Amino acid sequence: MTAVKIIKVLGTSEESWEAAAKEAIERANESVEGISGIEVEDWTASVEDGQITQYKATVEIAFPVRGE
Repeated sequence: MTAVKIIKVLGTSEESWEAAAKEAIERANESVEGISGIEVEDWTASVEDGQITQYKATVEIAFPVRGE
């Protein structure tokens, strides 16, 4: 049986929500080994003068718990 840990990461982008989600995964991958799946929990954005200035994706990232 494999135990899985889930962390929540917020990615941001000036381009799109997809780019924000990709940023979250890429950043998490720098310090987390064995990412096996993600779930996008929420899409949000910052708005100025009626225009989206920053897309945000809250992503849950799953990876196996490893014993020592």
